Amino acid sequence: MGRIKLGTESDGGYRNIAITNCVFHHSRGLALEQVDGGVLEDVVVSNLTMREVLNAPLFLRLGARLRAPGAKAAGVVRRITIEGINAFDVARDHGIFIAGLPGHPIEDVVLSNIRIHFAGGGTAEDAQRTAPEMVSGYPEPHLFGVLPSWGLFARHVSNLRVRGLELLTRDADARPAVLLDDVDGARFSSVELNSRPARSAWSLTNVRGLRVFDVTGLPDGDAPAKP
Repeated sequence: MGRIKLGTESDGGYRNIAITNCVFHHSRGLALEQVDGGVLEDVVVSNLTMREVLNAPLFLRLGARLRAPGAKAAGVVRRITIEGINAFDVARDHGIFIAGLPGHPIEDVVLSNIRIHFAGGGTAEDAQRTAPEMVSGYPEPHLFGVLPSWGLFARHVSNLRVRGLELLTRDADARPAVLLDDVDGARFSSVELNSRPARSAWSLTNVRGLRVFDVTGLPDGDAPAKP
């Protein structure tokens, strides 16, 4: 059940970290968490292989548990680059999971050259769920419940860059592949989504400045703002 993880105790912060050339087998995924008012910035993750992943293969979380002495406001998560990831047999409940807070987005994330193969099997009821904000909760993917998207869930995020992303499912999944909620200035290019979905591959809410090129399910260009 182990993994590579920054957090949970995080008031001292994390800066200038490189994680590379690691293998995950029958474990939870990579977790980068800042919930106690500190800073998590300038992190580069590269060349990971994963097999039999038991929850979110990539989990980025900014919360406001604020357990550190004197902490009064959420900290920051910014300038995170994750590239060269290959994951197979990922459990259905969570895809890539990036979650900031209202008014405190996770900033400047790059996801590049990533291929993830999920189990699939999400239902129409799963697709209708609203993941809780859990502002002060413990930052663990399973506590949010099954996500309403199977491949990528990004909420309260600014300046997200995604290129060279391939997401696949073994079994059909009724959830959208990608859910963006309160996302500013996202760019997606060369994104392949393959799940035989029963509904649209994308769910967009409060999305501003989205630009896409060569992605499954959306025309090239600037996507219209979604209320």
